[in-house]
This record gives sequence, C-alpha cells and structure tokens, in this order.
Amino acid sequence: MKSLIKILVLAVVLVSVSCNKSTAPNYQFMPNMYESAGYETYGEAAFPNGVEAQIPAEGSIPRGFVPFDIENSTAGYDLAKATLSNPLDSTKVDLNRGKELYDIYCGICHGNKGNGQGNLVKREKILGIPSYDDAGRAINAGSIYHTIYYGKNAMGSYANQLNEEERWQVVSYVLKLKADLEK
Repeated sequence: MKSLIKILVLAVVLVSVSCNKSTAPNYQFMPNMYESAGYETYGEAAFPNGVEAQIPAEGSIPRGFVPFDIENSTAGYDLAKATLSNPLDSTKVDLNRGKELYDIYCGICHGNKGNGQGNLVKREKILGIPSYDDAGRAINAGSIYHTIYYGKNAMGSYANQLNEEERWQVVSYVLKLKADLEK
C-alpha cells in the first residue's frame, strides 16, 4: 500500500511538472497596470484642449547655459581680445585639469607643447597650425576664449564639448604653454 501511495504521489508530481509551461504569462490580476493605453504625443487624449508643441518664450535661456554676448565675427574677435579676461581667480585655476582638457581636445592639432606640431600636423592631415608664441598672433585670454567658443578658420567650435569653466581652464593652460614657449 505504501508503494502504491508513493507511485501515485510521484505520478501527480510528474504530471504537474510536465504540464507547466514557463513561457506562458501568468494570470494578470490588474491588466491595466501592465498594459497602459497608448497615447499620441500631442493627441486628443493627452491634450484635450488641443495644446501643441510649444516653442520657448523669447529671451529664455536653457538651464546650465551661460550666454556669450560677443558675436562671431572679426569685430567680435577683436572686442574679445581687447576686453575679455579670465573670471577665474588664481585659487580656481587648475592647470592639471586644463592640461587634461587640452590634451583631449587641442593637443592632437596644436601639439602637447603648443608649438603647432600635433600628431595630425606631423602626419600632414592638417597644415598651417601656428605656434602659440608667434609674434604676429599676439594671443591673449579673450582671443583664446573666443576661438574656443566659435572656432576660427579650419578649427571648429568647442562650445558644446566644454562648459564655461572648462573653457577658462583650457585658456589658462594655453597661456601657460605660451609663456613656456617664449622663455
């Protein structure tokens, strides 16, 4: 009798295990929690009053963005060169951080020493990168910042890659490289 019970229990277990289909979904007690109704982005269900995509108000500024009031022109470059100075005081200037950013974004063309002999210049992919100590250029903090923000000649803008504080760190490092080259 004991063996018959054991066989019966074993048969029930085998039948229940063999009928289990793990790929089928379980029963959903609240299906509206699992399957939400799809809405069109600007459709009638989402915005019953007919609201459409709105453009930002005139003069609004995105969060984290600091406007640069000097225009992208030769006159703007000259204005930046004459009036713009580094707002970071000496305690906030981090030349190590400036070097890191310079190596990432600038060193490939301008060279690690600022002498215009980066890897792309050595491989003749880009020609005519002047050294920072060229007397004809007479670069300063304002002209460097303007060039990083808008780009100049074949150099593109780095305003999207570097935030304002990082741009000024790079400017400080470039001025250090310029001073080292002029020794």
